[in-house]
Parts: sequence; C-alpha cells; structure tokens
Amino acid sequence: MEKNASWIVILAFIFIIPFFFLAISNPVPPRVFDHEQFEREEHIVIKFSHVVDEMTPKGQAALRFAELVHKRTGGRVEVQVYPNSQLYMDGEEVEALQNNNVQIIAPATAKMTEYFPYLLLFDLPFLFDNYEAVHNFIDSQTGQEIIERSRGENMLALNMWDNGFKHMIGNQPFFRPSQFNGTRIRMMPFSEVLKKQFEKLGAEPVAMRFSEVFQAKQNGTIDGSENTPSNIYSQRFHRVHEYITLSNHGYLGYIVLTNEEFWTELPDDIKEILEETMEEVTLWEREQAIKFNRRDLTRIINTPEVKVGYLSNTDQLYWEQLLLPLYDEFIDAYGEEYLNNAIRENEKTATSVAQ
Repeated sequence: MEKNASWIVILAFIFIIPFFFLAISNPVPPRVFDHEQFEREEHIVIKFSHVVDEMTPKGQAALRFAELVHKRTGGRVEVQVYPNSQLYMDGEEVEALQNNNVQIIAPATAKMTEYFPYLLLFDLPFLFDNYEAVHNFIDSQTGQEIIERSRGENMLALNMWDNGFKHMIGNQPFFRPSQFNGTRIRMMPFSEVLKKQFEKLGAEPVAMRFSEVFQAKQNGTIDGSENTPSNIYSQRFHRVHEYITLSNHGYLGYIVLTNEEFWTELPDDIKEILEETMEEVTLWEREQAIKFNRRDLTRIINTPEVKVGYLSNTDQLYWEQLLLPLYDEFIDAYGEEYLNNAIRENEKTATSVAQ
C-alpha cells in the first residue's frame, strides 16, 4: 500500500508541475480598463487637497467640481478630494503643489501673500461691505488681472472662491479695542495685514495652522480668533469659546491654484472642460457660501452655551478709524490702483443697494 501511495504522489507531480509552469508563463490577461474606450495611461488623476471640512462652501465646491469633471470627461479625469488636512496642513500644501504631489489647492488668500503680495488687499478690514461688492470687484477687470497675475514658482491661479465675512469668537466679547488688551488671538500665517490688525486692536497675534486651532482653544493657548460662521460651526469652535461678536470686519476668500507644469501639459480638450467647469462651480460656490454662512450663523446663535453680541455702529466706526492706517501702510504691496478700484466697487454696490 505504501509503495502504491508513493507512485500516486510521483505521478501527480509529473502531471501537475507542467501545468503549473505553463500557467506562470501564460498569466491571465489583465482586466480591461474601459472609460469611453480610453487607455489606462490616459487616465488623469487630480488630487485636490484642502484644510477645511467637507460641509463648508469650499468643501462642497471641491466635491461638486470632482463630480462634474468625472461626468463631463467620461471618467477620463478623476478628481480625488482630500479635506480636513488629510494629506497636507497649512504651510505644507503649497510645497506639495509645487512638487506636483497634489494638483489643486484652495488656500485662503492671506496664506499666499508670501508669494503674491497684492493679495494682502483682501485682508484689509472693512474693505467690502457685502458679498456683492466682493464679487463685483473679483469680476471686474482689476479682479481678473489679479487672478491672471497669480502665477509663478510652478503655481497658477484658476479662480477665486468665497468663504465669507469674519466674526470674533473667544473667551470674552470683543466690542471695544480695550477688550483685546492682553489677549492672544489666532491669525492665519503669512499675512502681515492680519498681524498688524490685531496689534492695532491691542492683542498679541498668534500665527497658527487651521488644524491646530481647536486644540489651542481648548487648552487655553489662545483666547480667541476670527473666522466665518461656516468654519466656526464645522470645526466646533463655538463649543470651546462661548462668546461670538458679530463684527463682519473682514472678508475671507480662497484662491484656487494648480501646479502650472501639470496644467500646461494637459490635453487641450481636457483643459477646456476643467476651465469651464471651474467657472461654473465658482458661481455655484458663491451661492453656497451665502447659504452656508447664514445657516451656520443661525445654528451658532441658537446654541444655548453661546453668548452672542453685535458690533454697534459706534464700535464699528471706532474699529475702522483705528485700523484705517493699514490701508496706506501696505499700499506698496497691492498698489494704489487696486485699492482705489476695490473701494470704488464697494461704493458703487452700496449706492445701488441704497437706491
């Protein structure tokens, strides 16, 4: 019996081994990758990295851009969206873009003033009264020129997106400049305008990455910060700071940037689809910014633990007078023409609203 068993094993190896080597030498063909009959090497992946929550105007616009691009290219282009600093944090995403580790980012204009100093214009306090004034300026010849100029160091601007108007949130109300004395206020890195703004108000500005703000508020490293309702609510800042002062003292916007080398090498038909889709999503994003900020401000106001205060006309005038010197202090960075055109668009909007 043992001898017969041995012969069975030997015969099995004799017949099985040739089939094994035959399978290795002739592997199963790979699964067909078919998106409208384009080849695997033509599949274009665009990584879109940003630092805010998906449930914000920017977060939703990034997702909508990805969805429309996939549909309009028949799947040939895949936009992968990474929110909440999943890939890169503030201070890291720019280098990642330059090195083509990601292909699109949408940082706040304040964070790009190191590369494009004229963007400091958008950080000036009380420059714009409302969204319409901002949009009229961005859509004007001057605004479009700013977008077109924003290229260099392997970066290229595609458009500008809204967040909204900023309010103060902290351990105490901020109605009068005297209430800023002795406080540490978080500011976005790189903007000298924002730094001087808080210094003139009497606070110590603390440059800090967005992803670090909640923890800093929680452990008392900072006493307050400025931000829009959609950012405050989505990041739960109102859960660790009980006072919000509705000041509308400044605009927060984003500049959508791509890697210039990557963009230049895209096929013309793909580039055209991306540009048209970006333009369409930009208009849609503006609507979402207004809707989200109104909704989230209502949510914050209705949070029992939050104490809400409004900046009175008298207090606002005092803020404006105190901060007005910033306009001239940074005139060399953004230019008198840009500043005058922004002021003119804001005044035109105010006039049309009054009529």
